[in-house]
Amino acid sequence: MADTLYRTHPLENRRAALAGLSGGLTVLAEDPVAAVNLRIDPDGPGAAALGRTLGTALPVEPNTWTHTCEGQLIWLGPDEWLVTSSTAQPLEFEQELGWVVSAFDGAAIDVSAQRTSIRLRGPLARELLSLGCSLDLRPSAFPAGACAQTQVGHTGVLLLALGAEDFRLFVRQSFAAYLADWVLDAAEEFRDQRGEPT
Repeated sequence: MADTLYRTHPLENRRAALAGLSGGLTVLAEDPVAAVNLRIDPDGPGAAALGRTLGTALPVEPNTWTHTCEGQLIWLGPDEWLVTSSTAQPLEFEQELGWVVSAFDGAAIDVSAQRTSIRLRGPLARELLSLGCSLDLRPSAFPAGACAQTQVGHTGVLLLALGAEDFRLFVRQSFAAYLADWVLDAAEEFRDQRGEPT
């Protein structure tokens, strides 16, 4: 009889601890999404074709992202984006986008297994991130719609501002547990602010 392998979330054994934070901080280990790395000339006809496929234009302003019908389209470089989908199957998503960009000398590579994401929400989320990130995270400098490839707690992340008190951190799966532990440790700074006993 063949053994059956089941996919386990890289933060499965930390979900309860992260979800247990309360008060001004909500932290979630998010479910996996399909993710494709795209390379295409932003000024060529391929960018327009890709925009029609995704239902939104490619964000060309550095360090910005936008919504698609099923996920997010994130600027990574002058001719590089990460697109996610919460409903597509990874290889089918790569194939669908590959058909579009290959006609214009572009590339689409499935990177779904590369990263996982952690969501931080609440009045203390921005302050907690500031403990481990050198970026200016004030709303005037890092508003909703901003993104950056940076470090949080000495871990490389792709940080997205979803709202004034809402952030998503994409982190490589091999560093996800370390980042989750850093978040849990940093949250101790705010234990009394969260209404918990000191």
